[in-house]
Amino acid sequence: MPDTHILGIESSCDETGAAVVRSGEKILSNVVFSQIATHQPYGGVVPELASREHLRAIVPVVRKALADAGQTYESVDALAVTQGPGLAGALLVGISYAKALAFALEKPLIAVNHLEGHIHAVLLEERQKGHHEVNFPVLALVVSGGHTHLYLAEQKGQSWSYQNIGHTRDDAAGEAFDKVAKLLGLGYPGGPVIDRLSTHGDPSAVKFGPPQIKHRDRNDRGKPKDARPRFDFSYSGIKTAVLRYVETHHLKTSVDNRRQALAAIAKPTQEDYLALCDIETLNLIASFQRAVVDDLVGKTLAAASAHDVATVFVTGGVAANNELRQTFERQGAQEGLPVYFPSRPLSTDNAAMIAAAAYPKWLSRDFAAMDFSAEAGMQLRG
Repeated sequence: MPDTHILGIESSCDETGAAVVRSGEKILSNVVFSQIATHQPYGGVVPELASREHLRAIVPVVRKALADAGQTYESVDALAVTQGPGLAGALLVGISYAKALAFALEKPLIAVNHLEGHIHAVLLEERQKGHHEVNFPVLALVVSGGHTHLYLAEQKGQSWSYQNIGHTRDDAAGEAFDKVAKLLGLGYPGGPVIDRLSTHGDPSAVKFGPPQIKHRDRNDRGKPKDARPRFDFSYSGIKTAVLRYVETHHLKTSVDNRRQALAAIAKPTQEDYLALCDIETLNLIASFQRAVVDDLVGKTLAAASAHDVATVFVTGGVAANNELRQTFERQGAQEGLPVYFPSRPLSTDNAAMIAAAAYPKWLSRDFAAMDFSAEAGMQLRG
């Protein structure tokens, strides 16, 4: 079969991405324009600003991806773009540009679910290493700032099917990291900062109870009860517990001072953060991270056991967290269960994973009609 070159475009949140991937397994280019500096002063992503920055960046990012890959608009075989989930305005920038290119070039256009892209990021890198065989069934944990989902994944011919067996009831894990970092005056994005600082604290210093999920998901009301167990997550409680700790231990003044000091530093270093955090704060950070990691790993491995899976994928932005990786690798090895992660650059949002996820759709000629639109709340189904 001749090589297939797919140009992928990703604009679901605050990173504009374009990439060229050959036959679903070889990254020829992967360009990402980050908007962190734009959103940092606000402590989180501002949707209107994200859309504006995508409009500014998308043309040069796509041009660079093609140039880096040694390709042209005419030489690629198809275009792929994220349809959802994500911010509606941000998604529409990528979709509108991809539609215009596909129409002008008379090339097929493939709509890709962002969550499926994260799963295929793992497959893409394993294939680049020469590992083409995956033992099924696969359990995929997609964990990021906007998503915490567990999927049973199966390959049927060229296509993939997915069954959701767990999701967050409230905050996603990455969202909890960012909110706790903001609460502690550590700035945005908070996940990487907490990960780095956690090694300087005692993870057993502050006791956080396991999340309590006592009721059915409100999204399931009216549906027949499913006898099969679900493995849902909840992180709003631990976020509130951190807030209560700050209040009862009178840390607000130090938090305000730290926030002001960091705001005055253009690019804070690890030493800057450490100089502004006392040992009590570092212990709180380490304990918070340990509690979230233990919950993610514990529920994922319990789901793997309940469904007798052969392989676990862990992907999404939070998959870059060092403690999460180490804990999964250690406990997975104890249970004889292989756990695969994407590299850190492919853990966060990127277009290479979108182009890779589009390749099975190319093989089955699953092309998008030109009237499709963004789906901000798009779900991943079989």
